[in-house]
Amino acid sequence: MGIVARIGLILLGIFIALGYKAYEQLSVTPRLPNNIEFFEYWGPEGGDPYGGSLEIVPFNVSYPPEVIERLRKQLHDAPSLTAPLEEAAFQYGFNSERLKEIVQYWRTDYLDRWDERQAYLNRFTHFKTKIQGLDIHFIRDKLESVRNPKRIVPLLLLHGWPGSVREFYDIIPMLSNRTSDKEYVFDVIVPSLPGYGWSEGSSKPGLSTSKVAVIMKNLMARLGYRSFYIQGGDWGAIIGNLMAILFEKDILGVHLNMCMGSGSPLTMGKMILTSLAPSYFIEKQHIDFYHPTWPKIVELILEGGYLHLQATKPDTIGTALQNNPVGLAAYILEKFSTWTNPANRNLQDGGLEQHYSLDALLDNVMIYYLTDSITTSQRLYAESFSADELGKAYENIPTNVPAACAKFRHELFQYPDWILKEHFTNLMQSNHYNDGGHFAAMQLPEVLYKDIVQFVNRLYVR
Repeated sequence: MGIVARIGLILLGIFIALGYKAYEQLSVTPRLPNNIEFFEYWGPEGGDPYGGSLEIVPFNVSYPPEVIERLRKQLHDAPSLTAPLEEAAFQYGFNSERLKEIVQYWRTDYLDRWDERQAYLNRFTHFKTKIQGLDIHFIRDKLESVRNPKRIVPLLLLHGWPGSVREFYDIIPMLSNRTSDKEYVFDVIVPSLPGYGWSEGSSKPGLSTSKVAVIMKNLMARLGYRSFYIQGGDWGAIIGNLMAILFEKDILGVHLNMCMGSGSPLTMGKMILTSLAPSYFIEKQHIDFYHPTWPKIVELILEGGYLHLQATKPDTIGTALQNNPVGLAAYILEKFSTWTNPANRNLQDGGLEQHYSLDALLDNVMIYYLTDSITTSQRLYAESFSADELGKAYENIPTNVPAACAKFRHELFQYPDWILKEHFTNLMQSNHYNDGGHFAAMQLPEVLYKDIVQFVNRLYVR
């Protein structure tokens, strides 16, 4: 055997050995922390994590006229936009002709009715409370006329990016009111995630999704609930999943509209196997939710540029968007177009008003604008994709919390149930819907509501 061949065999052996070692390490199920730090401090320097007030104070969305007039002037004085390419719709991003129409509506009709919109944002009761050094904002909607505690079911609703608590405005009263399809009412708690909307952002690095999960658990404890249900999408789904892992004994059930399996090599292998012979693993009528695989990967690449940017340089893109209402609107509303249905990319108007009103969409943009929270919201990506957070791999730990997955046709990605059951070992419900996308609570609140109630009805004990 020649020297080159021998060197090749040696290198191959080293490669196989290293690969096997890496597989061994990746295949080990990570361990939960022995002691979860419930008092980790995220507030300004010099604060005392044990000295914060336990007080819960009412909060009102209120901005003086000069703030709104400043925004109106910014929209009026915005620089001219580059014309779209001939016959281009949303394939290159937000179509500038459509953006001009929305900006015109925002500057005139919407802002002329700001008192009405502000009153609508205040239609539910808002609060703030200090947790781990941060002012945490939340909405709470509960029927005070219900006296029997057994008929009150606590439900934590968690939003994601680029959404806000505004996503849940249509579904909140369905959940909190008496209805014939349930023997209980929900005590609905809807927080703004730290760094989003009216919730304060961290003053130091490290506030990742697993840390936010602790803050949300502390919020529910502050409200008197050790055990409760969770519903979430986007970051809300990830945080809800982590809460079901970290606090398994306390979570009554977790309902997600973006369910994800673990990131273990076994899961990845199952995904590859499923793509080779989907009919063996997935019911025929649901195969196209998951396959063919390659077009769905291409779609993720087309839509994933924001993720890499926000996971690496959130402050840079934040600088470009903060105090820039036109850019902010384009950046946020583009997601409500293509994440609702990728086919909207081929529509001149982006298909936005097929599913949402402009008032609802601009309410959400206003929350980011008025609170200057676009940069702090995007930092969650950098913290959650950091080497330290990924090294914990908590999401690879199975959870036995009762789980439900609502799968909407145009969600960014989906995991088949046989793979999800590796992680959600007590997956009780998995429903597929032929419509809907990433923002289900805002797009199809009635459908999502019925899915939540169907799940809780399975578990509710009078």
